[in-house]
Amino acid sequence: MSFASFALHETLLRGVADLGFEVPTPIQHAAVPPALEGRDVLACAMTGSGKTAAFMLPILERLRTRPRGATRALVLTPTRELAAQIEEHTRGLGRHSGVRVASVIGGVSFGPQEQALRRGVEVIVATPGRLLDHLRSGNASFDRLEVLVLDEADRMLDMGFIPDVRRILGYLPKERQTLFFSATMPAPVAALARDMLRNPASIDIERPAKPATGITHAVYPVPAELKSALLVALLERDELQSVLVFTRTKHRANRLADALERRGLAAARIHGNRTQAQRIAALAGFKNGTYRVLVATDIAARGIDVTGLSHVVNFDVPNLPEDYIHRVGRTARAEATGDAITLMAPDEESDLRVIERAIGKKLPRTKLEGFDYTARPAERLEIPIAERIATIRARRAEERARARENAARRSGGSRVWRGGYGSAMAPARKSSSTRAGV
Repeated sequence: MSFASFALHETLLRGVADLGFEVPTPIQHAAVPPALEGRDVLACAMTGSGKTAAFMLPILERLRTRPRGATRALVLTPTRELAAQIEEHTRGLGRHSGVRVASVIGGVSFGPQEQALRRGVEVIVATPGRLLDHLRSGNASFDRLEVLVLDEADRMLDMGFIPDVRRILGYLPKERQTLFFSATMPAPVAALARDMLRNPASIDIERPAKPATGITHAVYPVPAELKSALLVALLERDELQSVLVFTRTKHRANRLADALERRGLAAARIHGNRTQAQRIAALAGFKNGTYRVLVATDIAARGIDVTGLSHVVNFDVPNLPEDYIHRVGRTARAEATGDAITLMAPDEESDLRVIERAIGKKLPRTKLEGFDYTARPAERLEIPIAERIATIRARRAEERARARENAARRSGGSRVWRGGYGSAMAPARKSSSTRAGV
């Protein structure tokens, strides 16, 4: 089956060819026909399955003949990175159709977004919080909206955006086509889908989420304090060329990126505390090869699209199976192949077992030949919280002791006047004439 079988206009088929797409993925094969018919769609689709084209090709086909100058399609997505990815793909698919697209996201200037909304580009890709800001300011009008897409709905739930999504729905026309995509279908997401959709075409709703079939998995059991050393050893063997590394926290992402750079490995970081300009620069540098390693938190798990990404490394075992699926899904995209490596400390084994039960397979354990698993690290990536608290308390006790010593030393080195005026120790009072300046 080819994309031509969808009866898309030749301008869209040219855009598909420009992006190098040849055969529709399973989600595209299932979702494009009902979406072209104008039906609502409810689909479970994993990261890297090709769902952006699955919802965007029907939108572009619909808008191809519509008058310009009004926003007719809105895509809501949880992260800035994912919004940027969808905008980029939409520009590629629609480059020959004349349909215009703009993103409305946080972390960047309000002004250009306001201009795009008022000008009426045909497709808006937005994160919920920033779009609500514009709606409340009167900058956006969706009176002519025809299609709404909710992408990564379960991630919207994780990030607390579902209330914002419901508020946005109040600004939109009731009569519209809605395309609803989620990797998993927890109860609050299912409830939102019921509220938004009318007689939808349901795709893979009962299918449990699993990693892409082209991923090779490997687990390296290792003491927690040796994780960074093991990662460096893996990178120094040159088998890992383009590597996305996930950490549990922003602090660990910073510390790990710094540690890699000290070892001469070109690394950048991307997480919620970085400005949008820093995040864009890090991702661009990773894509063009300036950085060999990109260290990220889960904010990037569903928003990074890098062609030819060879390896994903879970520096920390994810707490949820869904996070594992989305992390490793950054490689082996669109039915390609890739490798997923997980560094597992002893106290993370229970989390890994939960992941294995969810995906229905035991992940192979392995060791790096020649690596000393008994060595003591020269530096620690992160000091345990209990040890940090004890260190802080000890430092503060020492500071209080020094303060008492200094106070005692000052009081012991000078006489203290305790008397009132007229006492032997009191300074002489000026006479009234002196005070008057006489």
